[in-house]
Amino acid sequence: MAEFHRRQKSDRPSVLESSEMTWCAGMTDHHATEISTTSPSPISSREKLRLAALREYEIVDSPSEPRFDRVARMAAQVMEMPIALISLLDESRQWVKASYGLAITDVPRQITFCTHAIESSQVTVIEDSLRDPRFFNNPMVTGAPNIRFYAAAPLRNWQGHNLGTLCVLDRQPRKLGIEQRRLLEDLAAMVIDELETRRSMMELRHLATTDPLTGIHNRRQFLHLAEKEIARANRYEQPLCLLMADIDRFKRINDTYGHETGDRAILSVVESIRQLLRPEALFGRMGGEEFAVLLPQADLAAALIAAERFRHAVRRQRLSTDDGPVGFTISIGVAPVTPMTSLDHALQRADLALYDAKNAGRNRVRVFQAM
Repeated sequence: MAEFHRRQKSDRPSVLESSEMTWCAGMTDHHATEISTTSPSPISSREKLRLAALREYEIVDSPSEPRFDRVARMAAQVMEMPIALISLLDESRQWVKASYGLAITDVPRQITFCTHAIESSQVTVIEDSLRDPRFFNNPMVTGAPNIRFYAAAPLRNWQGHNLGTLCVLDRQPRKLGIEQRRLLEDLAAMVIDELETRRSMMELRHLATTDPLTGIHNRRQFLHLAEKEIARANRYEQPLCLLMADIDRFKRINDTYGHETGDRAILSVVESIRQLLRPEALFGRMGGEEFAVLLPQADLAAALIAAERFRHAVRRQRLSTDDGPVGFTISIGVAPVTPMTSLDHALQRADLALYDAKNAGRNRVRVFQAM
């Protein structure tokens, strides 16, 4: 039986490796014209819904996971096939989540057997690809990996969308009995169960780490990530600054215009700041109308520039209300995080600077000043 390839994403070949890469090279001659000149068909409304459902699982291009590797290995062994693949199909390719007996990550969708298989709710069987008018000249049949037999059960989620397939392959013609078809369907159901479990775990993780109103880090997650970032900055002797921001007179907004307007003010602040942040920055809601921003590789001068940009961006915002447009401002406290500074001390210092900004009249930026 062919060797099982379990790889991390960075180690896996782009399509096929070793001798099986030859079919890719062969596509530069008589196969290339056939494939490259095929114009993509307009995407049907049903296909758009299928693709949207697939994206919700956030699994395409994810690293290898043992739970899926096990099912692929089991499928090959119980079906007595040399190759088994768990694949998802996006707009342009068949992407392989797990494989047994064939080192592969993705294949252009227009040449895949699975493109046809996801159109059916039943197991698709091709007993001899050389006798099938759809596949006899397919580059995966005429060259490596020389597929002759193909059987696939669709990965059908609870909404009825075929996200991909669990397929088994052989390099010689075969037949598939009724019991084997049922077994392949059962194994495909196991893959769907794993997909749903994985998505549920991701949703729970998201709920545990994300502020439900704004979508940014909640307090707990911000503190967790900030501890790691401070340790990293200390290790590499890089500058780091912490900012604490608070919406000015937020209680008055709630009391005058209602909590719905208060929520919109919070969302407006978050969006104004988020648009100005670098990807590596940490941004969290610490509670109520208070926010924290950790700026890696930013000295005090850079942090002050960033804070002023945040302040000006928020000051330009207006919320529509029954009484007309309403503006609001934020105050910001800035504290450098030195190698001897713990996260708790940095938070205290940024909080003191924020308190100073409030006392100085609000709508301003203040830096922590050691006594």
